[in-house]
Amino acid sequence: MAPRAAGGIGRVFANRNYRLYFTGNAVSLVGTWMQRTGVGALAWELTESAFFLGLIATAEFLPSILLGPFAGAVADRLNRLGIIAAMQGLLCLQAFTLGLLTVGGLTTPESLFLLTLLLGTATAIAQPARLSLVPSLVGRDDIPSAVAVNSIGWNSARFIGPTLAGPLLLHLGPVSGAGWAFLCNTATFTVFLIVLPMLRLSPRLQMRRERRSLFAEIGDGFRYIGRHAGVGPLILLLLAGALLVRPYVELLPAFADVVFERGAEGFSMLIAVNGLGALAGGLWLAWRGNRQGLAPIVFAGSAVHAAMVALFSVLGHFEFALAALAVAGFAMLVMGVGAQSLIQMGTPSDMLGRVLSVYGLTFRAGPALGALAMGALADRVGLSWPVLGGACLCLAAIVLLARRLRTVRAALEPER
Repeated sequence: MAPRAAGGIGRVFANRNYRLYFTGNAVSLVGTWMQRTGVGALAWELTESAFFLGLIATAEFLPSILLGPFAGAVADRLNRLGIIAAMQGLLCLQAFTLGLLTVGGLTTPESLFLLTLLLGTATAIAQPARLSLVPSLVGRDDIPSAVAVNSIGWNSARFIGPTLAGPLLLHLGPVSGAGWAFLCNTATFTVFLIVLPMLRLSPRLQMRRERRSLFAEIGDGFRYIGRHAGVGPLILLLLAGALLVRPYVELLPAFADVVFERGAEGFSMLIAVNGLGALAGGLWLAWRGNRQGLAPIVFAGSAVHAAMVALFSVLGHFEFALAALAVAGFAMLVMGVGAQSLIQMGTPSDMLGRVLSVYGLTFRAGPALGALAMGALADRVGLSWPVLGGACLCLAAIVLLARRLRTVRAALEPER
């Protein structure tokens, strides 16, 4: 398939650097989602507590709050590939340790929490470097397609990873099966570690030479976001969805067991179909391949995402819930990747790590804090009410932020 016929997808895959990065990253992400599925099933098996599910999500995502802006400033100073490689090595060690403990029946709620906290720390440090690497792999005009294709890899993994982890959990049990899922993740990290040294960044995108204090540079990043007519409202929109809607993913093990009575197999189906919907959204955005008209799509995606999660929370029929989650996954992807594309193309290279660290913070820390609160409420009032209430509050926030849509378009979309 020629690049022109394939649209934006063909153009980005014509780039050697991007092909290598995508391949290694996609393999690693399959293992990541195998581990994430295993962690959810194991956490529920050990405690049967929705609050503990939220606590585990907090352990994974809380470091983004504490380290995200710092990591963004470091990504704007140092070699981004070096940061990514070092953290990949640490994540590989974490998965191996957790796998051995779990297969041996030695994992406790406390050890699961601590090792998940280590995972969250390494991911928080690596994420700004990973997000800001895309402009160094492809040309500026191909950034929207490259970001969308990255999301295809991510969401293919969201489908493939749970699909592979499900039989392990079903046939080996939620403890031993989770352990083997963690060990599989160790192997996938190794593939990405082999690929990273093969990438060659363009000299024009090497890190800047001028240095200020780290805290001053972090402050510059926040001021840039607060003053930018397009980036600021987009970050607020994403934060509303991350805090009030996205936590449903962390509560899916409880929904599968308590609401639908499907156990670990039902959980893997719920998370897989959500990823399949997101995969479809990524394919659509990658084929679309430009940012003109992208801001309204982001706002619409936010609204559809919240509406579908609200519907999911009140559906008692498993098949209907699967359909709602598929649409929610599509909308969530369109919202997140569309916003990321606009932000990457509207932000200077030497500020990109810091701005994307805040973007990443909203997507990682927001769901963790929301899941902790919703999990605590769910233990008292049931699962449906906290999820429904959060989705409705998010819809109200979207209505308020929609008044800024025109200024967002003017700031971040190219002139017609």
